[in-house]
Amino acid sequence: QVQLVESGGGSVQAGGSLRLSCAASGRTFSSYGMGWFRRAPGKEREFVATISRSGISTYYANSVKGRFTISRDNAKNTVYLQMNSLKPEDTAVYYCAAAASGVGIRTTEYGYWGQGTQVTVSS
Repeated sequence: QVQLVESGGGSVQAGGSLRLSCAASGRTFSSYGMGWFRRAPGKEREFVATISRSGISTYYANSVKGRFTISRDNAKNTVYLQMNSLKPEDTAVYYCAAAASGVGIRTTEYGYWGQGTQVTVSS
């Protein structure tokens, strides 16, 4: 079992930055690939970024590539999402998730989810 708690969301103007954190409970955090997803109002939940168990491999959605960076600290049981050059279209609830199978871009690959944190970007 893994419990995930996101933090770091908020309101920011376009061009600004935020860093999201996701703290995981349990002693097996390093056994899971981790991902960030988001759901904008009226839209389906979509993939943002994923990172492998070791942190060596990462993969991003095209919409955030070059602006967002996913990282993890296995000693702190925490995964991060650094978001720079934010745009109004980044406004969404952001969720972190854990996948026993490793990295993944589909919601169905993730068995554990946090409650989400709101990010609002104004123009």
